[in-house]
Amino acid sequence: MYYFVYSLFYLISLLPLRILYFISNIIYGIIFYLIRYRKVVVLKNLQQAFPEKSDAERLLIAKKFYKNFVDSILESLKLFSTGEEFIKKHCTADYASLDRLYNENKTCQMHAAHHFNWEWLNRVISLKMKQSYVAVYMPLSNKVFEKIIYRLRTKYGSVMLPATNMKNSFVPWEKKLHCLILAADQNPGNPDNAYWVNFFNKPTPFVKGPEKAARKKACPVVFAFTKKIKRGYYHTNYILITEDASQLKEGELTKSYAEALTQSIKEQPEMWLWSHRRWKWNWKPEYGEILN
Repeated sequence: MYYFVYSLFYLISLLPLRILYFISNIIYGIIFYLIRYRKVVVLKNLQQAFPEKSDAERLLIAKKFYKNFVDSILESLKLFSTGEEFIKKHCTADYASLDRLYNENKTCQMHAAHHFNWEWLNRVISLKMKQSYVAVYMPLSNKVFEKIIYRLRTKYGSVMLPATNMKNSFVPWEKKLHCLILAADQNPGNPDNAYWVNFFNKPTPFVKGPEKAARKKACPVVFAFTKKIKRGYYHTNYILITEDASQLKEGELTKSYAEALTQSIKEQPEMWLWSHRRWKWNWKPEYGEILN
C-alpha cells in the first residue's frame, strides 16, 4: 500500500502548478459548498477572533482560508518531485538573524505557527538554514501516511522528532548546534498545564513546552510567521525575540508569542489554520493567572 500511495502522489506531483491549482479550485468548491468540512468550527472561530467584522466579511475570510487550505495540500504533493531550485524560488526569507546565531555557535529555538504553507517552509528552511534543523511533529495514526510524510519532510536533511517521544529522541541533540522548531500555537491537551493568555478577546491556553525548553537552555528564540505574496509564493519573517530566554520572566515569552501571532493573523487572517478548535477550553481560576 505504501508504494502504491507514494507512486500515486508522485505522479500527481508531476502536474504543473497551474493544473494543480485548477484542481484545487474544484476541490475547494466541493469541501466548502457540499461537504462543508468543519465550516461551523471555522465560522465560530472567526466570530471569536473578529467580532467587529460583519458576517459577510467573516465569510469572505473563511472562503479564502479554504482556498489556501486546499492549495496547501496540492502544493505539498508537488514536493514529491520538485528540486531545490523550485522551493527556493517560491519561498523567500531573510536568514540574517539565523546566520548570525550560527556564526556565534549558538543553539536556538524557533517558535512557528500553523500558517500556510508549513510543508514548503519545512522544506526550504532545511536547505537554507546553516544550523541542523530539528523539528517536533505529531505522528499520524495511519502508518502508511506517516511513513510518506516523514520521508517527504526529511528529504533534505530535516530531523523530525516525534512529540510522543520527545524527551528520549532529543537526547542526541542536546549538545549539538541546532535550531529546534516548535509549532507554539498548538492546543494543549491539558488546560491545567498551560500558560493562559488573552488571545483574540478570550483567555486561551498555550502549551508550556516551547517556553520551558528555551528557558532551560538559556538560548535565543526566533518567531517565524509566513505571509503569502501571491498564489504559490511565500515569505517568512524571522523575528529574534530574545538572546537568552532564561532572562525573561516566566510566561513573558509565551505572551510575546501570542501578541506577535495575533498581529500576524490580523495582517492575513486567511493564512492561519482556522479549522482546529483553538478555543475549546474555558479558563477556570484553578488553572492559574491569565498573563496580561
